Amino acid sequence: MKKAITVALAGNPNVGKTTLFNTLTGSRQHVGNWPGVTVEKKEGIREYSGRTIEVTDLPGTYSLTAYSADEVVARNFIIEDRPDVVVQVVDASNLERNLYLTMQLAELGRPVIIALNMVDVAEGRGDTIDEKRLAELLAMPVIRTVGTSGEGLLDLLDAVVAIAAKGEKHTHTIGYGDDAEALISDLVGILDDDPDLAPRYPLRWLAVRLIEGDADIRRVVSGSSVGDAVSARLADIDFDEYEATLADKRYEAIGAILPQACTICVRKMTGSDMIDRVVTNKYLGIPIFLALMWGAFQLTFAVAEPFMAGIEYIFGWLGEGVAASVGPEWLASLLGDGVIGGVGGVLVFVPNIFILFLILSILEGSGYLARGAFIMDRLMYAIGLPGKSFIPMLMGFGCNVPAIMSTRTIEDERDRLITILVNPFISCGARLPVYILFAGVFFGRDAGNVIFGMYILGILVAILSAKLFRSTVLPGESSPFIMEMPPYRIPTLKNALLNMWEKGSTYLKKAGGIILIGSLIVWFLASYPAGVGYGSEESFAGMIGKFVEPLVAPLGLDWKIAVALIFGFVAKEIVVSSLGVLYGAEEGSAALSDALLADPALSAAGALAVMVFVLLYMPCVATLAVIKKETGSWRWAGFSVLYGLVVAWSLAFVTFHVAGFFLGGA
Repeated sequence: MKKAITVALAGNPNVGKTTLFNTLTGSRQHVGNWPGVTVEKKEGIREYSGRTIEVTDLPGTYSLTAYSADEVVARNFIIEDRPDVVVQVVDASNLERNLYLTMQLAELGRPVIIALNMVDVAEGRGDTIDEKRLAELLAMPVIRTVGTSGEGLLDLLDAVVAIAAKGEKHTHTIGYGDDAEALISDLVGILDDDPDLAPRYPLRWLAVRLIEGDADIRRVVSGSSVGDAVSARLADIDFDEYEATLADKRYEAIGAILPQACTICVRKMTGSDMIDRVVTNKYLGIPIFLALMWGAFQLTFAVAEPFMAGIEYIFGWLGEGVAASVGPEWLASLLGDGVIGGVGGVLVFVPNIFILFLILSILEGSGYLARGAFIMDRLMYAIGLPGKSFIPMLMGFGCNVPAIMSTRTIEDERDRLITILVNPFISCGARLPVYILFAGVFFGRDAGNVIFGMYILGILVAILSAKLFRSTVLPGESSPFIMEMPPYRIPTLKNALLNMWEKGSTYLKKAGGIILIGSLIVWFLASYPAGVGYGSEESFAGMIGKFVEPLVAPLGLDWKIAVALIFGFVAKEIVVSSLGVLYGAEEGSAALSDALLADPALSAAGALAVMVFVLLYMPCVATLAVIKKETGSWRWAGFSVLYGLVVAWSLAFVTFHVAGFFLGGA
């Protein structure tokens, strides 16, 4: 059996790399983290021409200079894991910027293929690219591709199989000028004396990285037998000057290549330019962004409602069947109230979550979400939130855990710490079931507006908290935010569905694991000690709730809500499953929503207070653990808990009393 071909998929952000990866691997892919690094790792498999092709999607990066964790991961995978082929996905409409990464990849001594992607966009705006001439000048294959349609995909796979069979390395190098080349030559001679370095690294590449001041490479070399000799040779050089010189030489090489392979016609205003004049307008940008987000939540609620009703009916039917046919009574209660009432109370919101993720995936695939980051950055930078933090904040709408992990791309430690501390206020998908439950029960047709308001409140609290931290515990100037706007594209349904499933399936796994366990624990606490009424104040759950009730009573909440909030510390979805358990027996086969509406202790103002408290109070266990890991201190993790509780209680108190004035119930 032939060995699998390993392929590394590299490229700048927003070049269509993820789309091409999805088209290549389809559903045969999985996501995890790189060992020892909190950077997402995507891998997939493609069977082609009798060979198994294992594709690893490297983090998007503009260079291999290793200023961030993403760049280190991409570079180290190519150097240390030695893939058979490196496929660089290049945006054909931005060749000059993309070819800078090509110049660096060529120095790594691995077989490289250029996937000249989005050719349709380039040609649509008047560019003519001679890929055969470009291949000659770069000394590597260049394949035209359109990731969204699959055009050129088979040609790319043919090239991968052919190059892997030959095992050829591309050793295209750039002349960096007499002074730099003399220094590189000296360093190569010194490095060659260490028998461990040469088999692991291309020595010329090591020398180039050393004179550019790469801290990671200097650590590698300093631990070798030639470390002292290398340090002595580099003792008197200006690293910044050499880095600038080498970058200039790369751009000179690109400048010499482009006119021979690409004819760039007179630029016309593109469709993307015309749309951006409106959606990124200084005055219109934020209202348009907020209107689209509001529409997304309205559509989510409207489309999901019949599906929710169907799931609720199924679980109601199951609950009645268990109550009527299962014995003894404790087992019927365990299955009906604990499992069906708890997990079913959470699964009923699956349609909302999947629909919202689908809408956000479509917006992301179209290129608009990048504009959202740009639009909101102006406001956030003005009040002290680090500009680079918006991408982790955006990720927080899915889950705060990977969002906090992604802050490793922020170089300034104070900027990074502020982003970590305010990220838990961004409303993750786990909170959505709580909003849907209470907004749907108490606000009817206005539920979408109320849920949208929760997301806006989370953003405002994050922004104001960042301003507070910037002016008190972490003073200083916030770093600027630089990003490239991708062209607008028509998103493909396949990629949107894959993205939706990748994010939504995490919710399903929670329901099958941690939420089930949490529901069973709540059932036990609500059922015992033996002889007390299920869910009564004499149960263990009632005792815990009554002990905590004085703290939440000023918010218009009773002991049952208090118990649910305590268990919500494990995972926010458990708030709903706990309520499903605690309310289930009292209303027989009635849905949780009916039970909440019938509870005289709960009002519309109290429902708003619950949503505000769940939005802002302490991070879940997983988020708290990653805060500790990323900050390296339980002190900041504890601060996050205490600060969140104070903010949550204060705003929930204000919400309850202000809303009570208008809605009644305070």
